[in-house]
Amino acid sequence: MELSRLFELEPHGPDTFVGIGPRYPWGGLFGGQIVAQALRAAAATVDADQQVHSLRAYFIRRGDHTEPIRFEVDRIRNGRSFSTRRVVARQAIGAILNLEASFQAPEATADVQPVPMDLGVPGPDELTSDAWSDAFDRRTVPHDRLPDEVRTGTGRSAAWMRVTADLAGHLPADQLLHRCWLAYMSDDMPADTVRAAHPEFHDVDGHGITYTASLDHTIWFHRPLRADQWHLYDFACHAFTGARGLGIGHVFSTDGTHVATVAQEVLMRDARQRQD
Repeated sequence: MELSRLFELEPHGPDTFVGIGPRYPWGGLFGGQIVAQALRAAAATVDADQQVHSLRAYFIRRGDHTEPIRFEVDRIRNGRSFSTRRVVARQAIGAILNLEASFQAPEATADVQPVPMDLGVPGPDELTSDAWSDAFDRRTVPHDRLPDEVRTGTGRSAAWMRVTADLAGHLPADQLLHRCWLAYMSDDMPADTVRAAHPEFHDVDGHGITYTASLDHTIWFHRPLRADQWHLYDFACHAFTGARGLGIGHVFSTDGTHVATVAQEVLMRDARQRQD
């Protein structure tokens, strides 16, 4: 399918939308795609003057790329400043994702950025592409250029990413589309930082060694962004227990603006001793 149309959902009754997605290299659907499409469905039921400022999603089952995804929106609350939505994504097998999102009308306040970008990280032009998808380009920063002491946690991993789809017709003011794309890309890094922090898996690529799945995903959107421009996704692992690793990342534009914060809990098991 044409990637620029990935978030064009078809209405199917009141507060219900249907989307599709391509097959990804590992088979099935990409979790970031389902999160982004669920966000798009939620936003379709909110006044245009309110923008998403946060979301949290739980991944329930693996998606099937051979059938459409049905997004059912529940209007939890409509307020003058904030509105809340719940979205359940379903396929024939049942629910595959549950998402809640909060939207806020613009407010003029102080603007504070206590978390700075690491200026020692090489820029995207100094790195080579290792993207696995045509949807976005990725330039991974070598681990020897990422000292752990710069961030809380361990297993620090970072990459520059930007959308390759044609967004020329979408102005920066169309923040919904750009935030949907950030949600899409933000599912790419958390497993890397959990693996890098794991005492047994940090020096393997994971293929055939680890069984990995995203459990839940949270994003806080702080400032406007352009998803078709380079952003640094800088992650570190903050905990690993019970086969669950917590990755927390900060997303920066090239000028150092902190545009979003991402948190994801990742299930990571030894695939050679996999439990059902």
